[in-house]
Amino acid sequence: MAETDGPDLPAQLVRDFHRAFGDHHARAVHAKGVILEGRFEPSNEAQVVSKAEVFTGKRHLTVRFSDFTGLPDISDTSGDANPRGLAIKFDLPGEATYDIVSHSFNGFPVATAAEFSTLLQALPLSGPDAAKPTALDRFFTDHPRALTFFTTQKRPPESFATTAYFGVNAFTFTDTTGRTLTVRYRFVPGAGEHYLDPDALKKRSASYLVDEIGPRVAAHPITFTWQAQIAQPADSAEDPSTAWPETRRLITLGVITIDRAVENTPERDRALLFMPGNVPPGIGIADPMLTVRNAAYPVSFGERQ
Repeated sequence: MAETDGPDLPAQLVRDFHRAFGDHHARAVHAKGVILEGRFEPSNEAQVVSKAEVFTGKRHLTVRFSDFTGLPDISDTSGDANPRGLAIKFDLPGEATYDIVSHSFNGFPVATAAEFSTLLQALPLSGPDAAKPTALDRFFTDHPRALTFFTTQKRPPESFATTAYFGVNAFTFTDTTGRTLTVRYRFVPGAGEHYLDPDALKKRSASYLVDEIGPRVAAHPITFTWQAQIAQPADSAEDPSTAWPETRRLITLGVITIDRAVENTPERDRALLFMPGNVPPGIGIADPMLTVRNAAYPVSFGERQ
């Protein structure tokens, strides 16, 4: 396996994704998706805990729902399409933006970007014809949370609008007095969480999620409540593979309303870049994995142009 640490790690991660899923001149991961637009209205509490401009008024936003893997034609019915993705770009004053990248599992398979590279490298070495134990089997032995990630995903959702999404990494909020909080994000669907049983899934098409979301939004706006889970001193901000206890306090930051389907073209999709470390003043990076991820995304972006 290739070296998985050092300054080349962001580019290495993109290469790892391509080896695992192929280079399709698309996003290295979450290649299949659909773009919509909407608005965000912050809560009063959000304006108290962070001075960030995203919380100082109503904001226009662009979202992209997606399937996992780097396969642009993966079936929405496939178990490999989990976790689903929700990426959000908020428009801020002065042409600035703020990006969030989340997925539908509360946690990440590994604690560090280097471990993630090793995991990705194990995937193409562990096909059905590989000798046992495979590279992936050995990785799971040493990383049991990765095995949990791959084996406890939720069933495919009825809609992109009926599953919850979770921020992978932790951030720091700073208020106007300099007081800080460490947080992780989650997005709770206003329609509730609804998933398909095996019989219902058999009746769905390979693009049922992508095909369904536009007409749903045209008929009625969909909403997500944006929440921040507040860390306690015992909670690690630097290990996204460990979910914080559900007993931790949740702050409601506001409501995201998605109310407009837009024309989805390959050109528009290629041009849309979400940067997980693109944060405004008042929101800081708490998990070092974000620095690596933020350097990897432009590499993938450049390759798909």
